[in-house]
Amino acid sequence: MNHPTPPSASTIAMAMALALAVSGCSGSGEPAKADVAAQAAATPSAAPEKQADPSAVLPPGWQRIGGERVPSVAAGEATLPARVRSDDGVEVEVDDASRIIAGGDDIIAVIEALGQGAQIFAAPTNATTDAGRSAPHRFLFNRTTGVEGVLSLGGSLFLGNSLRRHGDLADKLRAVGQDAVIIDDLQPAPDKVRKVAAAVGRAEAGAVLARAVEEQLKEAAAIAATSTRRPRVIHVSATGAGGNPTVAGADSASGTLIALAGGLNIGTEAGVANFSALSNEGVLASAPEVILVTAHDLQLFGGADGLWKAYPTLKQTPAGQAGRVWVMPDLQLKYTSVGSGAGALALARALAALPPA
Repeated sequence: MNHPTPPSASTIAMAMALALAVSGCSGSGEPAKADVAAQAAATPSAAPEKQADPSAVLPPGWQRIGGERVPSVAAGEATLPARVRSDDGVEVEVDDASRIIAGGDDIIAVIEALGQGAQIFAAPTNATTDAGRSAPHRFLFNRTTGVEGVLSLGGSLFLGNSLRRHGDLADKLRAVGQDAVIIDDLQPAPDKVRKVAAAVGRAEAGAVLARAVEEQLKEAAAIAATSTRRPRVIHVSATGAGGNPTVAGADSASGTLIALAGGLNIGTEAGVANFSALSNEGVLASAPEVILVTAHDLQLFGGADGLWKAYPTLKQTPAGQAGRVWVMPDLQLKYTSVGSGAGALALARALAALPPA
């Protein structure tokens, strides 16, 4: 049941900086260890051979870095109905979270960390989370997503992750009786974790997860504070500008995480917004010492050769010449979510270990 209320003077404070989150409360409990990923079933001998993934084996000098300690808690009983305030300023009473239509992997990752991944009923077509890929329904979520299409899925709760993309959709869903909550992507990870958990009736568990993420962010910031320099870092993506390769800017989760971990984000310096294109000349002039790419984006690029082809001048930069390309899990770099603290820690340690300039 939805109860619209007049928005405040500022409907939502879209706090970008993960660094702001490190000033939050600290918890006394130890964060739970990450869930072990399910092993892939063996391929039957009669099945045809699959084509090798060009991103599976990294070239010399490339590294996979990532935090192993992504917080999680055991599944528990939800307290519903739950009354929450959506980030578009609307009070929503959630009665049923058993069939969640999720707007993005950042939302899904929190649900997984709560031990409730099976409740993800519909996920974006480009989802990289386990629960997103195995959801009964896959759907294209963007500014043109229609209310009829979402309603036809038969979900019990819509959890959007963007005021820009999902604000109008949420209004229309509520108008016909569908519970809809938006947890905007442009906010610190601990806040997002708390809000997602509250929306599915697991507020207390969400507070535990959020404290664990906050502690990891604090630890990463402390490591960065001991560094005597700020390595130049560029995060490149295979998507973001009409399907063209992009660079992460200031108002991106990775741009903020790079700064928190002690690096200088090239996209921020270049004035790039969110994920936007940067010219080959601009890439060369930026002279990055480290190239970051997520595992999924590396697949989309088609491996190392595809990355160099997408950005021909990238190989001529100090990072390219040194083969210093670091591959990170998507949910520890590209999104603000429960894995942000683990990603920040891994990146801070890797940057701190770089040789002097």
